Amino acid sequence: MPNLFLTQSAAVYGIDALIVDIEVNLRPASGEQDQNNVTIVGLPDTAVRESRERIRAAISNSGYFFPFQKVTINLAPADVKKEGASFDLPIALGILGASGDLGNIESLPDLMSVGELSLDGRVRPVRGVLSIAITARQNGIRSLLVPEENAKEAAVVQGIDVFPVRDLREASLLVQDIAAGVQTRVPPLRLDLGELRSAPNKYQLDFSEVRGQATAKRALEVASAGGHNILFIGPPGSGKTMLAKRLPTVLPPLEFEEALEITKIHSVAGLTGKSGLITERPFKSPHHTVSQAGLIGGGSVPRPGEVSLAHLGVLFLDELPEFDRSVLEVLRQPMEDKEVTISRAASSLTFPASFTLVASMNPCPCGYFGSARECKCSPQMIQRYVGKISGPLMDRIDIHIDVPAVAFNELRGRGVESGESSSAIRERVIAAREIQLSRFDGDGVYSNSGMTTAQIRKYCVLDAASEALLEKAMHRQGLSARAHDRILKVSRTIADLEGSADIGPAHISEAINYRSLDRNYWT
Repeated sequence: MPNLFLTQSAAVYGIDALIVDIEVNLRPASGEQDQNNVTIVGLPDTAVRESRERIRAAISNSGYFFPFQKVTINLAPADVKKEGASFDLPIALGILGASGDLGNIESLPDLMSVGELSLDGRVRPVRGVLSIAITARQNGIRSLLVPEENAKEAAVVQGIDVFPVRDLREASLLVQDIAAGVQTRVPPLRLDLGELRSAPNKYQLDFSEVRGQATAKRALEVASAGGHNILFIGPPGSGKTMLAKRLPTVLPPLEFEEALEITKIHSVAGLTGKSGLITERPFKSPHHTVSQAGLIGGGSVPRPGEVSLAHLGVLFLDELPEFDRSVLEVLRQPMEDKEVTISRAASSLTFPASFTLVASMNPCPCGYFGSARECKCSPQMIQRYVGKISGPLMDRIDIHIDVPAVAFNELRGRGVESGESSSAIRERVIAAREIQLSRFDGDGVYSNSGMTTAQIRKYCVLDAASEALLEKAMHRQGLSARAHDRILKVSRTIADLEGSADIGPAHISEAINYRSLDRNYWT
C-alpha cells in the first residue's frame, strides 16, 4: 500500500489559474495525539485549513475508512497562498490514494480535480473552472474532474476530457477507471461549440420598439460603430434607459475567443452557473450607491467588479451625477487602459475592462430644464449639479446627446414610420468595424475611439470646407482641445458608417452636434 500519493489541482489568481501539486503522506501514529491528525502545509488560508473536517466526514460518509495514521498534506508551490474550498476533492482523492482505496497506484499525473465537498460526500460547484480547464490543457493534462454544475463551462475547452462528478464515491471510481485505462462508467462531457456559437440572438429587446428619438438612436449607432462612450441628457421618462438597454443588440456578435474571455471573468466571479459559454455581450447597470470595490473590484481575495463584468459589453451608469464622485474617478484608469489593476500587500492582479460606457443624467436637479415642464432650478444649482462630473472623466466621453421628451403623436405611432430593427443597424455597425480593423491592423487599436494623437492626424485629414466648419465651431462654441479631438474621432466613425474614405463637412457637422455639454453647460 502506498504511503505517499500525488495528485493535482489548480488555484485561480485573477482570471488565470496556477497548477497546484497535492502530496499526501501517511505515517504511523507515534502516539494517541497523532491518530487522526491531519496537517496541511503550503500556505493554506482558513478555508483550506477548515477542509480537514469536511474531508474526514465526506470520506466516512462515502463508505471509506479515514486512515488512523498521521496525515500530512503539502500544497505546492509552497510560496503561493492557497485559497478557497476547491481543494477538498483532490485532497480527499489523495488521502484515498495513499490509503490504497484507489488501487495500487502512487500518483495521477494526467488527471486534475477541483471541487468543494459536503459532509455527505456530494461535490459542490466552485469558481473559475473555465480558467482551470484552460490551464490543465496547456499543461498536457488529459482528464479533469469537476462538479456537475461546472461541467458545461469546463467542457468548452477542447482537447481535454471533462468528467462531471456528483459525489466523492463517483469521483474515486472514475479515477480508478482512468488509471486502469478502461472505459469510464461516466463518459466525458462533449459540447458542440458550433451549436453554441450559432445560437440565435437571445436578446429580448429591439430598437424597433423605441418610439421617436431618432437623433439619440443615430448617436447610439455611431457610438457602437466606433466604440465611443456616450452620455444621454434628458428629462425623466424620455427613454434614456430604454435606449441604453438596447445598445448590446447592435454591437457586433462575439467571436469565440471573446466569448471565452468574458466567460472566464464571470466564472471567477461565480456567475456562470450551468450556462457554459457566454455568447452575449454583457450589460451591467450598477446602482448609484455602488462602492469603489463593487465597481472596480477588490476584496481580500480580489474579485472582478462591474467594469470587468462588463468587459466587451456595456457599462450603464444611470443618473451619473448621483454616483459618489470618488467612485466615478476610479473609472478613469480602466476607461483609458482597458484594464484595471488591483494591488494588495501580497499580490497585484489585473482584470480586463474594455467596455463601452453609456451614462445618463437629467439636465438639472429637478430634471426639467429645457423641457415643457417648469424648471425650478437656478443657474448655480444647474452648474453645481453638472459639475459633479469631473472634467477628466468627461474628457473620456466622446458623445453627449440631448434626449428630449417624446411627443404624444410619436409615442402613439401616429404619422411616423416604425423604427429600424436592431439587426439592420447591426449590419452597418459591423461594416464600419471591419473598416476600422483594416485601418489599424497591427497598431493595437481596434476602433476609432482608441486612436492616439498621431493616428488622429494621420486618419482624420480634413478638406478646406471641413476645416473651416470645425474652426468656426471651435471659436463660436468655445470648444476645448479635447473636444477638438473627440469631434475628429466621431466624424471619422460617421464617415466609416457611410463607407467614405474622406471626412466631409456633413460628418464634422454631425459630430459637433454630439457635444451638448460643451455647447450648453460648460461655456
